Amino acid sequence: MTSTDDACTPRLHRSTDFRLASGAVLPELVQSHLALGTLNAAGDNAVIVLHGLTTGPSMLAPGAFAAEGAWSDLVGPGKAIDTGRFFVVCPNALGSSYGTTGPASTDPRTGKPYGTTFPDMTVGDMIEAQKLLLDHYGVTRLAAAVGPSMGGYQAFEWGVAYPDFVQRVVAAVTCPYHRSPIASEVALRETLSKAPAWRDGAYVDTPGSMQPYMKTMRVATLKRYGLENELAAAFPDPAAREAEIERLAAGWAAVFDPNALMTLTRACDRFDVRPRLRNLRAPVLYVNSRTDVGFPPGLALEVLPILEAAGVKVRYIELDSDKGHLASGADAALWSDDLKRFLEQPV
Repeated sequence: MTSTDDACTPRLHRSTDFRLASGAVLPELVQSHLALGTLNAAGDNAVIVLHGLTTGPSMLAPGAFAAEGAWSDLVGPGKAIDTGRFFVVCPNALGSSYGTTGPASTDPRTGKPYGTTFPDMTVGDMIEAQKLLLDHYGVTRLAAAVGPSMGGYQAFEWGVAYPDFVQRVVAAVTCPYHRSPIASEVALRETLSKAPAWRDGAYVDTPGSMQPYMKTMRVATLKRYGLENELAAAFPDPAAREAEIERLAAGWAAVFDPNALMTLTRACDRFDVRPRLRNLRAPVLYVNSRTDVGFPPGLALEVLPILEAAGVKVRYIELDSDKGHLASGADAALWSDDLKRFLEQPV
């Protein structure tokens, strides 16, 4: 039986010789993660919470900001994902910038950051890394794989890759395939690669040189995600609201590695579980936001028939929220009861 406290303190798990789908091998794999609650003796009460593209496990920290959804109102004692009942693991994804091995990590073979030599990876590689982490804790079955945005990609991938291991899938502001192309991500990579400081991805020799470009892109992304509406109550003055967005963007740009952003968006580009949906045995709770421009609610007209045709039992919720892509966390109250009931229903 594994027991942890509910303090959002990151933990590290190390493994060696991690082989990716491409055949490339990472000599060392470090996974930063949060572990909350207690794993039962059977090892089958675990929930894996998966973050979005540009955030990390801090999405569960009280008061934290997460562009793709801060879920502190959904995860914790007595909440929809009740850490008094579930053992919750929230890993930083492979290739990301919050403690898990990625392009900014040191390659033990060279003693230098991987940078552009970090191998191409897939969403499936993220899941295989996470499986090692769950095995470490003694998890025998997942009560649910849940997450917003890229976290939803991972939740779907968990369901099709390990159908006998995953009992439920919760996918918010997302889709079971990457919409191709998402113009904003194509523009993002073009903007990065054309920046004078980019130097073909070798900017690590000039620390901080890419931060102005990352900040500018982040401001645009946060506005597109719907942050202005989320901040309106706390910052009614437009100038103060703009200053807060600039502050959040600068903080993110100071820590998020541009090569990681390139790596993760390329992994997302290749994501598509449609050919494997018949593997999915778990029921799905699919949640989108009325005002999300990245994954607009009209997607349900495409996604639901695809899931149903594959024999997937799915329930759909459209959040009547003005918070856009942030809605699953910013307006958690709109669906927390539905999430709680979904996790309680027998499968």
